[in-house]
This record gives sequence, C-alpha cells and structure tokens, in this order.
Amino acid sequence: MGDIKTKSIRNIEEKMGNVDSETIRYQVLQHAKSFKTSWIDLGQTLYTVWKDKIYKNWGYSKFDLYTSKEIGIRKQTALKLLRSYYFLEKEEPNYVNKEHVEGSNAASLPTYESVDVLRLASKKKDIDRTDYMAIKKDILEKGKDAREVKRDLTALIRQREELEPEEAWKKKKVTAIKRLISLLKSVKEEIKISKLLPAQTLKEADHLIDKLESELSGKL
Repeated sequence: MGDIKTKSIRNIEEKMGNVDSETIRYQVLQHAKSFKTSWIDLGQTLYTVWKDKIYKNWGYSKFDLYTSKEIGIRKQTALKLLRSYYFLEKEEPNYVNKEHVEGSNAASLPTYESVDVLRLASKKKDIDRTDYMAIKKDILEKGKDAREVKRDLTALIRQREELEPEEAWKKKKVTAIKRLISLLKSVKEEIKISKLLPAQTLKEADHLIDKLESELSGKL
C-alpha cells in the first residue's frame, strides 16, 4: 500500500466513520485507503485541498501536517503525488479522466513514482523527443516500475555521453565554472563583511568572476 501502512488504514477507516461521505475530506480519505490503485484520484483531491488550503478548515495549520496526521502520508510523498498528478493533468489530460483510469488494467497503471520520473525526464536536455516518447510509453501504457525506468535513463544518458564525448565535456565544464562562480561570490561577500582582506583582493575576485561569467555567456 505504498506509504500507507495497515495501522494508518485503520486510522483512515475510523476517520471516515466520523466524516460526511459527501465532502471532499471523505473523498481524500477514501482514495488514500486504496492508495495503490487510485493514487490519481488521491492526487486530484489532494491538489484541490492544497491549492485552496482547505486543510485549514479542518484544523491543520500546514498541508504536510494534514497529510501526515489524517491520511498517514509523509510530506515528501504528498508533494510527489501533487507533482505527478499535476504533470499528468497538464501533459496527458485524457489519461487522468475517470473513464480511462477505471477502464485500465490495475497492473498497467503507473505508480506516482514512475510518473514523477517521467516528469523529471521531460526536463532533461539529454533526452530527445524520441527517447522521451519511448519512456512515456513504458510508463503510461506498460506501467513500468520507476526503478527500471531510472536504470534505463541512466544507461541512456551514459551511452549518449560516450557517443558525444565533446558535448559531455562541455557540460561538465559549464557545471564546474558555475560552481566556482557561486563559491567565489560567497567567499567574496564573507570577506567584504569581515574585512579580512584588502579592497584590491576583492577587485581581483570581481575581475575573475566577470571573466568566468563572460566565458559562460559566450557559451564556451
């Protein structure tokens, strides 16, 4: 049952007995009880509760307190559910409609973890459109496990770097320069406040930062 354990399910059932079955609060509890097969429904109702801050009407000051205390879901899991649901609603609206979910084989339904992997893959510049569509098919049509998809993605990116070593080297260089610029700015600010070094040294640091930023803006 994912993050919802047997004890939590009993607690959920007890709460359901004290909540009006026509309310969204009851719907969330109901979907949480059948987490594995109805995470999309749970994500949808949780999104409404989060967006409209309805949880405050039920005596909870924060969303993560509500999900933890009422439905036994940790903050990290709740956020991943929200992101996964919102991603499907935005990118695959037909997939989240009730008819599609009810008409699908439970074994082929993707987990929220898998959809979150797909969401992250959609932002990766290393993944081209063809690769992304193949990953999407594995997840949304075949219900491929998140761990398998992550392994496939890692292997794909590694293979791409081997085929394009110069491009991979450029990316590493950009990352290293950005990290160095961030470090220099942080140290420079600390030195400026504490006055540990002369002003000339700060000017030299500024000059180095400008030079590094020029390299980035010139796309190396």
